[in-house]
Amino acid sequence: MENNLWKLLETLKNYKWVDLSHELTNNSPYWNGMPKGVLELNNTIIDFPEMNLNIQTHKFPGQFGTHIDYPGHFVKNARLAGNFKIEDTVLPLVVIDLSEKVRKNNDYEIDIDDILEFEKQYGTIPENSFVTFRSDWYKRWPNMNSLTNTDEKGNAHTPGWPISTLEFLFDKRNIAGVGHETLDTDAAITCAKNGDLIGERYILQKDKFQVEAMSNLDKLPPVGGIIFITAPRIVHANGLPARVWAIIP
Repeated sequence: MENNLWKLLETLKNYKWVDLSHELTNNSPYWNGMPKGVLELNNTIIDFPEMNLNIQTHKFPGQFGTHIDYPGHFVKNARLAGNFKIEDTVLPLVVIDLSEKVRKNNDYEIDIDDILEFEKQYGTIPENSFVTFRSDWYKRWPNMNSLTNTDEKGNAHTPGWPISTLEFLFDKRNIAGVGHETLDTDAAITCAKNGDLIGERYILQKDKFQVEAMSNLDKLPPVGGIIFITAPRIVHANGLPARVWAIIP
């Protein structure tokens, strides 16, 4: 008997699959505000050589590496990992390339004109899509100094999403979530000015989600791809390291 889903999988296997997650080790970078001792991967707790059996434990913060932030990360009594269905994180993928502007200005913030210019060329961003900001910042991984891009005065310089653009995307285009290659949603200078990650807070207060520290966005087309965002099924987690990939034409 013909199985249509199996046939569909055969078809999808002929497309290109792109991993959008960073590899993780005990030397991978994470926010320096974390307390010491939060990271310990591949710790062997059982080793039976006679059975060729080895069991490991893995300790990490939820916001580690390429990761998904759920609303409960910033909002009390908001949705957590267990409140999301599998299909909630398999979505049409949009990639807005502003890498050249970021190269010229590390503090660049994606604005509404960037969105409208993108839509002139590729059509209106569809509802319930996942919109990513390509900056090529992922190429700085895993050097934390390069990722934070701090100047001689101690001020960080990273690109990000301003509130006005997020409001446009979530209120006018009704998207499902956003992704970026930096460690934070907000541009570093905007975060410093506001004393808060107001962009990230806005997204999560909208009961939406985001993926941070993405990679390989430069290997994707602007439209036409599908993104898969997966994470361990830890019910009450407010953020988790994620394996994220895209299937593209």
